[in-house]
Amino acid sequence: MAKRLLVAYGLWALGGPLGLHHIYLGRDSHALLWMLTLGGFGGGWLWDFWHLPGWVAAANGAGVPRDRGGTVPALSPLRLAGQVTVGTYFGLVAALGLPWVPALLAQPLAVGLGVQLVSSVGDQTAKAPSILAAAFLASLIFQGRVLAVLPTSLAASIAAQRHRCYKPRGMPQPRLAARLYHLGLACLAFAAPLACRGLCGAAGVLGTLLALLRAATELLLLPLRAGQLLAEVLGFVGGSPARERGAGFEPSSWSERQRWAYEVLGLPVSSSAEDVHRRYRELVKVWHPDHNRHRAEEAERRFIELQEAYEELAGPRRAAAG
Repeated sequence: MAKRLLVAYGLWALGGPLGLHHIYLGRDSHALLWMLTLGGFGGGWLWDFWHLPGWVAAANGAGVPRDRGGTVPALSPLRLAGQVTVGTYFGLVAALGLPWVPALLAQPLAVGLGVQLVSSVGDQTAKAPSILAAAFLASLIFQGRVLAVLPTSLAASIAAQRHRCYKPRGMPQPRLAARLYHLGLACLAFAAPLACRGLCGAAGVLGTLLALLRAATELLLLPLRAGQLLAEVLGFVGGSPARERGAGFEPSSWSERQRWAYEVLGLPVSSSAEDVHRRYRELVKVWHPDHNRHRAEEAERRFIELQEAYEELAGPRRAAAG
C-alpha cells in the first residue's frame, strides 16, 4: 500500500519522539532508536521534518536503485557522531541499570548494541561481530571503568564505519503485528533494568522518609513524656495500670502489684501465707525449664513470673515477721 506524505507528517507531529512515522514507513531500526532516545534527544525528531518527503518516496519505491552490488556507502560524519553518542548513552544506561552485572560484560555489550542500532538506520547496516569485538577489546584495555564508555563507543563506531554496507533489497517485511511485538520486546529489555533500579531507589527513599517521620514524632512527644514521667515520680499522678516488663506485665502501684501476683499464682486475693507458699512450690515444679525443654521459652517466662510474684507476696510478710 502506498504511503502518504500527509499521514507521515501527522504521525511525526503526534508521536514523532516515539518514532510512529518511522513505523509507518517501515523503518523499524529508526523507530526503535527514536523510542529509546525520545526522538534522538529531541533534535533528531525536528531533523526528520525535512527528510520525510524523501523517506516517503523511498517507501513507495521511487528513486531507489535496485542493485547496489558491493558498493560501500559514503562516509557520514553525522552517522558517526550518532554512533558515538548513542553508544555512550547505552553504556551509561547499562552502568546505572545493571550494577550487578560485571562491567567488562555489560558495558561493551550495551555500547556495541547502541552503535549497531545507529548503523542499521535507513538502508545501511554494519557487521555486528566486528562492532562487538572492537567494543569488548576497548573495554578490556580500559578495565571496564565507567569513564571507558566514551573510548569504547568511539572504537565500536570506527569499526562500524570500516564494515559499513547496504542492506540487501527485496527482503519480505514482516507483518505489522510481528514488527510491533519485536519493537516492544526491545523497549522492554532496555527499560526493565532502569525501572527495577528506580523502584529500588524509591523504596529506599520511602524507608528513609518513614524513619525521619518516626524520629520527628518521637522528638515532638519527648517533652510530653518527660512531663508525665516527672509527675509520676513526684506522686502527682498514678502510674499506668499495666506496664510492659520483659515478656509479662508488672503493675506499678502497691495494691495492683499484689493483685497481679495473686493472679500469676492463681490464688484469690488475701490468701494465707501457707497457701501462697504451697501454690508457689506446685507451680515451680510444673514450669521449671528443665521439665519443659520442648517449650523452653514459655517455661522460662512463666518461671520468672512465678518467682517475681512469690517475692512480691512473701517478701513483705517475711520482713514483718522479722
